[in-house]
Amino acid sequence: MAKGKTFIISGPSGVGKSTVLRELFKDRDDLYFSVSATTREPREGEQDGVSYHFINVERFQEMIEADAFLEYAEYVGNFYGTPKKYVDRAMNEGKDVILDIEVQGALQVCTKRPETIRIFIAPPSWDELERRLKSRGTDSDEKIQKRLVRAKAELQTADVYDYFVINDSVDRAVREINAIMLAEHCKPAERMKILKE
Repeated sequence: MAKGKTFIISGPSGVGKSTVLRELFKDRDDLYFSVSATTREPREGEQDGVSYHFINVERFQEMIEADAFLEYAEYVGNFYGTPKKYVDRAMNEGKDVILDIEVQGALQVCTKRPETIRIFIAPPSWDELERRLKSRGTDSDEKIQKRLVRAKAELQTADVYDYFVINDSVDRAVREINAIMLAEHCKPAERMKILKE
């Protein structure tokens, strides 16, 4: 059985990553969505091992010291990280792993595992991104402007990614991501291994 690959999906807030990923996973049982560990308290309706792996700060620090994370960061007083063991288990089962992480986390992962494939999802335009953020109805105008400033900064780093997908249509974005994943598995280095088995 061929080993799975790791794919990072990044993009600014409001670009539609969650919607695209939901559609991507709909008809595929050969994918594994990486669930992050966090030290924050579970919110209502969240399940351990599904929403996050909820652990305490001491355990998180032990995992940092044991190099058990592909990446981790502190955000608003809580730690978040991607545990290696679940990613490795899924890959060894032949599943491709999807990491939905931001640009800094992607850099950490690729430093440890340069073979990781990075896909950046971008909006079709700034006006559309602003419209999507406003239509959520969850943020103030000030917060939306901060998200747009951050989005522009994130976009400046997109050229270090392996692929660039514009989410002007969820169906097209999903088709492109599926095509990228298939192409990555068709590379000579991947296929030649099969002949040697």
